[in-house]
Amino acid sequence: MIWLTWRQFRLQFLAGLAVLVLLTLYLLYLGDTIRVAYNTDILDCVAANGCKLTEAKSRFVRDFTSPVQTAGILVMVIPALLGLFWGTPMITRELETNTHKLVWNQSVTRTRWLAVKLTLVGLFAMAVTGGLSLALTWAASRFDQVQGNRFVAIAFASRNVAPLGYAAFAFVLGITVGLFVRRTVPAMAVTLALIGLIQFVVPIVTRPHLRAPVKETVTYTTAVSTDRGGFINIGPNSAPLRIDGYTIPGALMLTKQSFLYDSSGNKVTSAQVKECLNGQEPIQTQECIAKKNLHFETAYQPAKRYWTFQWTEFGGFLALTVALSALAFWRVKRVRG
Repeated sequence: MIWLTWRQFRLQFLAGLAVLVLLTLYLLYLGDTIRVAYNTDILDCVAANGCKLTEAKSRFVRDFTSPVQTAGILVMVIPALLGLFWGTPMITRELETNTHKLVWNQSVTRTRWLAVKLTLVGLFAMAVTGGLSLALTWAASRFDQVQGNRFVAIAFASRNVAPLGYAAFAFVLGITVGLFVRRTVPAMAVTLALIGLIQFVVPIVTRPHLRAPVKETVTYTTAVSTDRGGFINIGPNSAPLRIDGYTIPGALMLTKQSFLYDSSGNKVTSAQVKECLNGQEPIQTQECIAKKNLHFETAYQPAKRYWTFQWTEFGGFLALTVALSALAFWRVKRVRG
């Protein structure tokens, strides 16, 4: 059965190996380019007198954002492609051509037939994804260090161990859908829709709440705007003042907008700070409002939880993979032979 699975899968294996080699070579080149630029733009700037390090870091991030994000997207879609083009057709092709009946009549049980396919091809799918994830993690390490937030959706889903869980889940999902739908094109469509839905839902709905968030009351100072990106949103006289875009370095921010409150806990409106708004420059407005002892509330997942979230998401997808595998074994026993 192992030999037969290899014979059926050898073209996909060679194609996957070729993709792994080519993308790894590109990522090695990209990583070397990023390291040379890091040494030149960042480390040399630290050692030089009069160099503006903040500007050097901004330029470095701007130069490499596009290639790193593109590579991240490629690694993100690899598990989906493996589930779509390896998992789904592997079952539906045999069901459509009835070759499964020949195998099952040669003293090979249904569960062994499915177990060999799930194990051999599933492990290779994880190996391909893991290899690319490892290469990208190395290539983008200096960029991630300067950029400063590994919780960014594309970065989180394409680095370290989380992609291994995605690959296992997507492959077994394709297998399971194929057993139920039994037609290649419809099964591929269902698999693609499910994977797309999960990739959309997880970073928005699930990941931010894997652990109870840290909630914090922040005193408004000019540093909120200058150092943390918090922008004061000033509306009509009756509208409450709002802080948009406040960030904590390395954190997964759950609060995108926060109202400003006074010391009594009441929302502050534009009318209450009108003396700060009369034709002043933005920095003067910020300084004026900062003197009024205002605060706002924010919620976030701190940077130190990054690896906890990586392992939790990896484990969660492995648990889903096991559940799908059990469903596939249940289903294969009920396919008419």
